[in-house]
Amino acid sequence: MAETRIGIIGGSGLYKMDALKNIEEVQVQTPFGSPSDALILGTLEGTRVAFLARHGRNHTLLPSELPFRANIYAMKQLGVEYLISASAVGSLKEEVKPLDMVVPDQFIDRTKNRVSTFFGEGIVAHIAFGDPICKNLAVVVAEAIASQNLPDITVHRGGTYVCMEGPAFSTKAESNLYRSWGATVIGMTNLPEAKLAREAEIAYATLALVTDYDCWHPDHDNVTVDMVIANLQRNALNAQKVIQETVRRLSENPPSSDAHSALKHAILTNLDKAPAATKEKLGLLLKKYI
Repeated sequence: MAETRIGIIGGSGLYKMDALKNIEEVQVQTPFGSPSDALILGTLEGTRVAFLARHGRNHTLLPSELPFRANIYAMKQLGVEYLISASAVGSLKEEVKPLDMVVPDQFIDRTKNRVSTFFGEGIVAHIAFGDPICKNLAVVVAEAIASQNLPDITVHRGGTYVCMEGPAFSTKAESNLYRSWGATVIGMTNLPEAKLAREAEIAYATLALVTDYDCWHPDHDNVTVDMVIANLQRNALNAQKVIQETVRRLSENPPSSDAHSALKHAILTNLDKAPAATKEKLGLLLKKYI
């Protein structure tokens, strides 16, 4: 199987682009079970890439049901070093309007029942996570957006993504609380991905695609399901262009990333004395350090 250094997680529409060639569907098994769906491998801009439909290709998985560990570990098994996560979000700021794109640099965790680490069972690791997004990869994504000159769409570099549990959306009180914190957008999926990608030493960045304003906005009650779906479809088309350009830039000049050595000083357990079963389970992550 050809080397696959670039991965994309998002909706199934992301890999339905004419420029994607030599497509194959791969079933990947991990020590953490099966990913959300088969991974789609293809060649884009002359580079092998891996796509994963986060919620399954028929959107059958709630955010709380996503097999986050399997999804990220599967990417690691394929050799992915750079992971772009495209995600629909609601806006918490007037100036971040529907159809805009945000490349956040911070997260706030409002999830409740998510397993967001590969470690445990006899091996303890604490990754540094003060800067949860790979800065250099985020620059590539933001510049790729800007280069497309998408009409009436603004790219917002930086900002805070609130990751909530769901599946219900926020109350107005919650939405206004997040606004008082200075948060930019709200979604239900990206923080566990970011934590696990860092543990897997994969550079990670979010491409947040704004579908509508969150419920704080006075016009929110006028938003219909049809309007949101229309925005999702337009976002998917725009995201395809951005991802294609991002892949081209990454293949020409892959940036350095602190994430690629995130475990170097994170593992507290003496691995010589760690349980053999856990070392085997996490072998792909630990092999540099054993």
